[in-house]
Order: sequence, then C-alpha cells, then structure tokens
Amino acid sequence: MGQQRGVVVALTGKGKGKSSSAFGMVLRAAGWGMRVCVLQFIKSAKRRTGEQMAAERLGVAWHTLGDGFTWKTANPEQDRATARAAWTVCREKLASGDYDLVVWDEIHYACAHGWLTGEEVAQAIRDEKPPATHLILTGRDAPPEIIAVADTVSEIREVKHAFKAGIPAAKGVEF
Repeated sequence: MGQQRGVVVALTGKGKGKSSSAFGMVLRAAGWGMRVCVLQFIKSAKRRTGEQMAAERLGVAWHTLGDGFTWKTANPEQDRATARAAWTVCREKLASGDYDLVVWDEIHYACAHGWLTGEEVAQAIRDEKPPATHLILTGRDAPPEIIAVADTVSEIREVKHAFKAGIPAAKGVEF
C-alpha cells in the first residue's frame, strides 16, 4: 500500500467551533502516533489554553505566534509584521516534512485583515505542502483561493451564542 495523500481542510464560518474542530483532529492524529504541529496566528503566547497544554502532553508541537486578539487593534502595522513573521514560520514547518498534520489556526483572519492574501496561501499549499502531509486552516471568511485549493471545506454557522446573552467565556469550553 502506498503512502496516503494528505488532505487540505478549511474550517470557516461565523459559528463557534472551527479551532475546536481542528484540535479534535489534532487529538485524533496524536492518538495514532502522528507527528503534529499547530501554529496560531492571533493568540498570544502570554496566555496558554487548555487545548495547548493537553496537546503538548501528547507531544504536539504548538506555536502561538500572534500578539493577541486584534479585532480592535491599536497598531495595525505591528499586527501585519507579526502575521508576516508567523507566515514565514508556518511555511517552514509545513515544507519541512517533519509533520503528518499541520494546523494553521486563524489564518483566514490574517487574510481577511489583508496581512496575507488568499492567493499566496493557496500557492504555498500547492507548491510547498509535502504530498502526504495533512493541513487544516481555520478562521472566519476563508478566501475563495483557499476554498478552491482545499479538499474539504466546512462552514460552521452560528445559531445562538452564550456571549450574546451576557454569559462570559468559560474555562474548559472556550479556552
């Protein structure tokens, strides 16, 4: 039996659960003894999450490369520079061939903010992804170029969210 072809999965939409879905696949892959790497664009290394701590216990390489949530940024040039630096690390980790599964968490946001383009991300997937490596990309508003190059695209739709009812994020559920 030959080596399996790695799939590209894009998780997008306005609903909660895109990263959580990716992290479920991380858990599944780690359980099978696969080499896994997670790279996060928005989250800051200053705040560790439950999924990061659990994944690291399983031997998952985890890189938080962002400055924190930037929806209401005070310094867009810094955000762009941070995203460009994260993008360099993402491409290096993917192209290395060291991993069976790679996650680019919240990369769609980097495209939506104009820090990266959908075409440059799609081109890197076409040109730099080793054939057997699986790649998962997450975030709202996946660019059409990423949707076109992905093998699987799932859109998560919000029906209702606790935050809108004034219920704060819960440890173990949102982080």
